[in-house]
Amino acid sequence: MKTFASWLAVTSTLVSLCYLPGCEDSQVLRLASTTSTRDSGLLEVLLPAFEKNNGCRVDLVATGTGAALKLGESGDVDVLIVHARLAEEAFMEAGHGSRHEPLMHNFFLIVGPKDDPADVVGTDPALALKRIAEKKARYLSRGDDSGTHQRELAFWQEAGGRPEWDGFVESGQGMGATLTMADEKGAYVLIDGGTWLKRKDSLSLIPIVTEGKNLRNQYAALVVTSKGGPQTNSQLANRFVDFLISAEAQKQIADYRVQGQPLFHPDRLEQEPSE
Repeated sequence: MKTFASWLAVTSTLVSLCYLPGCEDSQVLRLASTTSTRDSGLLEVLLPAFEKNNGCRVDLVATGTGAALKLGESGDVDVLIVHARLAEEAFMEAGHGSRHEPLMHNFFLIVGPKDDPADVVGTDPALALKRIAEKKARYLSRGDDSGTHQRELAFWQEAGGRPEWDGFVESGQGMGATLTMADEKGAYVLIDGGTWLKRKDSLSLIPIVTEGKNLRNQYAALVVTSKGGPQTNSQLANRFVDFLISAEAQKQIADYRVQGQPLFHPDRLEQEPSE
């Protein structure tokens, strides 16, 4: 049932983005991106312009970084947008990627119930997780090998390991769904800043941990290595990455805001030559 639900969610994403006006079916770019990027709404801004200018269609699979990298390894997608640097480096070193470009960043934060039952407001992430476990407060983890989950595991390691307690739950879902579940349960959760800004007005949770080391959330675009057959569209993938790091797209990223606050900070805007 869980597998069918996951397939249905991916299919719904593909249906919603595969038939945009002005796109032809002659060229298809298969993109695997993080659910946090999709849930932020940024791709709805970036993809139509690329499709229109290149006479193509972008088929999006929104999933966790770990799953996205596996799709790249098998050649089932052409290009990736992910956010787990160590896993990205392993992917490139194994020869699965031909290009790795820093794209943008935001910051992770821990949000939780207003009464802060674990008394962790203003602490650093590792100490916050340790106290949440000691207090046996409710905590929701994605548990899906996503970039967010991998960062959480690093914080747990820094905290001396994660103990077992009844209040710890793994959702196995994307960022948006996990945030909704945390809000319903009154649980703490680690989240990327983009999804938080997009969703915060509909939630009862509040920011709890917003400062500390290792909270920078770096996104990158990776071109999947061609497998020597028609299944990998390297040329179109490289054009897409060129677009993402161009002044045009970087400005779109910088200008994409919710209530005046940027969801992502472009990494390449200042590197583009002035016109």
